[in-house]
Amino acid sequence: MTADAWVSLFSGGKDSSWALYQALEEGLPVERLLTVHPDGDSYMYHVPATELASLAAESIGIELVDVHPDEFGAEETTDASAQGDAELAVLEDALSDLDEELPGGVGGVTVGAVESEFQNSRVEEMSKRLGIDTFAPLWQRNPKQIAADMLTAGFEITVIRVAAGGLDESWLGRTLDADAMADLAELQEEYGVHPLGEGGEFETLVQDGPHMDRRIELDYETEFDGTRGTLKIDDAWLV
Repeated sequence: MTADAWVSLFSGGKDSSWALYQALEEGLPVERLLTVHPDGDSYMYHVPATELASLAAESIGIELVDVHPDEFGAEETTDASAQGDAELAVLEDALSDLDEELPGGVGGVTVGAVESEFQNSRVEEMSKRLGIDTFAPLWQRNPKQIAADMLTAGFEITVIRVAAGGLDESWLGRTLDADAMADLAELQEEYGVHPLGEGGEFETLVQDGPHMDRRIELDYETEFDGTRGTLKIDDAWLV
């Protein structure tokens, strides 16, 4: 591992937060968090509530870099592979800029991919082109064990979006505790729901954790159309 500055790809959700936490535990010098804010659905990035990443960054105490695809001229396409490549190009451009900005340049990135070859392979290839390392502590690990490790470490994880059979409105705003993970195991058997939502079944926000100085508090309403739902966050603050 290089001693140059590390950048953590960060959405505020559980997977990127866990990758960051593991990097900090390993002693990697994470100097920036980087959040990509997609305009619509994304093949590469966590979508809902990315605006809350700034609060999480403030609580963690690491400077956040916000990236908006339109700033780099990225356009949406109906082809998944082409859109994934276009979304990755946005990230690569942002990391190239940081490489020039940070003393010593960028030495590596953290990524929260669990099973998505679509995401992980693209980040790996990007890292090779940039000549940097990749730290992917969740990759190919048992998802139920990852969830258990998050809870043991003290992560407070909240469901902020659902889009799968068996995940009704009652899941919106629900804390992913041991009972919730047991329910997800049953939904995996019945509906094929991934225990960590790797297939987009649900999205999360980490409201608190051992790497955070203050908890994120939320004021929200739920919106659910019978199939998909999300938290409409009216206000958020650190306490």
